[in-house]
Amino acid sequence: MQNRFYNAFDLEHYGGTRKPDYRNAFQIDRDRIIHAHAFRKLQSKTQVFLSGEYDFYRTRLTHSMEVAQIGRSICHYLLSRGAPLRPDFQIDSDLVEAVCLAHDLGHPPFGHSGERTLQELMAMWGGFEGNAQTLHMLTATIYQNESGVRGMQPTRALLDGVLKYKKLFREFPVPPKNHFLYDPQETARDFVLGQTTIPEALHAGEKLNAFKSVECQIMDWADDAAYSLNDIVDGVKAGFLTVERIERWAAGEAIGPEQQAHLEALFAAVRGDRLENVFSQKIGAFIKACRLRERGNFMAARTNRYRFEVVVAPAAEREALFWKKLANDIIFESPQLQQMEHKARRVMFELWDSCWRNYVQKGPRVINILPPRIGRLIDAETTEAGKARQICDWLAGLTDGMIVRTYRRLFDPEFGSIRDLS
Repeated sequence: MQNRFYNAFDLEHYGGTRKPDYRNAFQIDRDRIIHAHAFRKLQSKTQVFLSGEYDFYRTRLTHSMEVAQIGRSICHYLLSRGAPLRPDFQIDSDLVEAVCLAHDLGHPPFGHSGERTLQELMAMWGGFEGNAQTLHMLTATIYQNESGVRGMQPTRALLDGVLKYKKLFREFPVPPKNHFLYDPQETARDFVLGQTTIPEALHAGEKLNAFKSVECQIMDWADDAAYSLNDIVDGVKAGFLTVERIERWAAGEAIGPEQQAHLEALFAAVRGDRLENVFSQKIGAFIKACRLRERGNFMAARTNRYRFEVVVAPAAEREALFWKKLANDIIFESPQLQQMEHKARRVMFELWDSCWRNYVQKGPRVINILPPRIGRLIDAETTEAGKARQICDWLAGLTDGMIVRTYRRLFDPEFGSIRDLS
């Protein structure tokens, strides 16, 4: 049965064409992501706690899988509610799964600490942004080889689905730290919007960043649902969140009746050893908090992806914000996580400096510290900004273990042998 929700505009590919296949275009998008080296690397990238410290909490990979499951479930739930959706006119769950699986591809090692460090390092070279890096990978670096193949030839709908932000770095009055696209990605943005001129009103403030396809909105809420709830579960299991610590935190907050009810439910779940069961039910409630409604905008006539939008019940949004604030204040601001940020800054700054001195500011002697292919990519760039982006791509693509081993090989005299060269 043909799904009339999508048209030829949604299915057009970026950067190349594809051979006919027994799969539909969105299934190919999903499969290419799953089989990409960059996707497998997510198993060793930090979500909250440093990868490898415990064996029960989320990594970027398990988080992405959970987001994908929630995204698919939202699609199925919206279809079950009936009109305007029906079996031959529905949001494609394979597409949403692909968007969700891809949404964190661009995030660097050391989690948000690594992202903030790369933002500092790239401040004068066009910035670093995790979502912009995801787009960069899908269009340029995934499946890249030296014969000229670049990117994975994604559909327009997939690219648009990962575009949480559409405003370019240069379009901000003050250089932003996050929530932007790299300036060279204007070409990809133009493709996503079908070369349609963006209305001037959307350039004001954050309006352009809030302009998202329905699949992107589903991914965004699935991501919020997953990490706002699962960060709490992981925090309790890791010992960061205890009833006593949360009570001390709550004593200093303006906690209303709604938030107090959330806390009491959390305390009961912890004391009754039912935390995962209770919070799994909350995920179900967050899925059922979604509704679909029609909207009007400059893209609505070209694609149903902009003719409809997802609306989340305000109570569910407030609950997600509450859990995120609790996790941020107690977990992310803890000495343990702050120590990880300090380590991320030191490791990344020193690796960056070594790369810059040996591959950009070349003196009489160059030490080949990078894999040969990366060195050739840097050498092929004709500007310092281009070389900086290549170094950034290499750093962002490392896993937690890879970046620590590389750092130790360069700076720890007690570490290193021919077997450590991976």
